[in-house]
Amino acid sequence: MPAGSCSNVGSGKVPDLSWFKKRQLRTLTAFVTIVLVAEGASLVSDFSFGYALGSVPAAIVWMLQNFCPTASSIGQLGMIAIQVVSTVFDSIAATMLAALLGIVLAVLGCSSVGVENDAVRGVIRVFANIFRNVPMIAWALLLLLSFKQNEFTGFLALFLATFGQITRFFLDTLDEIPCGPIEALRSCGASFWQIVFQAGLPLAVSELMSWTLYMVETNIREATLVGLLTGTGIGFVFNLYYASFRYDCAGLVILVTVALVLVVEAISNAARRSMI
Repeated sequence: MPAGSCSNVGSGKVPDLSWFKKRQLRTLTAFVTIVLVAEGASLVSDFSFGYALGSVPAAIVWMLQNFCPTASSIGQLGMIAIQVVSTVFDSIAATMLAALLGIVLAVLGCSSVGVENDAVRGVIRVFANIFRNVPMIAWALLLLLSFKQNEFTGFLALFLATFGQITRFFLDTLDEIPCGPIEALRSCGASFWQIVFQAGLPLAVSELMSWTLYMVETNIREATLVGLLTGTGIGFVFNLYYASFRYDCAGLVILVTVALVLVVEAISNAARRSMI
């Protein structure tokens, strides 16, 4: 028999398919378990999948009838655009400030070029994890108690939530850079900051910029929700129209926001491609 040929070919033996049957049984068991868990959760929460799916067509028709912009709502486009620009600037400012502070902590706390002190690195990581695990809405609600409803409250909520997220992203990025150039500089007697600016940041700059652009996109979307609570920006305008039953104007706000996010995403993607 030629080398590499199957020993069961022409031997009349039946292939062993027990492994295939076991895999099928495991797949079926997992599927049944998921279905049972979902059904149990729907019973506990009094949620009906059938009713929810049956309500989708009627909900879409209602939205198309009520949220479509009209000639009257188009007249509000100028004011909506001003609030959209304000929301974008707040999001960019919060992200840039968080990125500047985040890169400092990430440089000090990463394992590649960070300080040679495990306690300092541990404190920085715990600090970043605490901030990133507090939702942005929770930050907004907490800050409302001290700063009331104003634009600074929204800015601060965006900044604090972004600070934790982006610091953790920067830490992970700097941890994964190649160690060769860093060790070469250390062997030549380079100082800490020489290593950071000659090896650490140059090796990770494209990833750091990519995470920063990602957080700008995210914050523009989140700022709409934060504005509902802080009474500022495009979120406040949407809530104002929605509460006064001006659904056509609220629909225009949604369309402008979606268009804005798509434009920002296109610019961000172009910037990422230019850095690769």
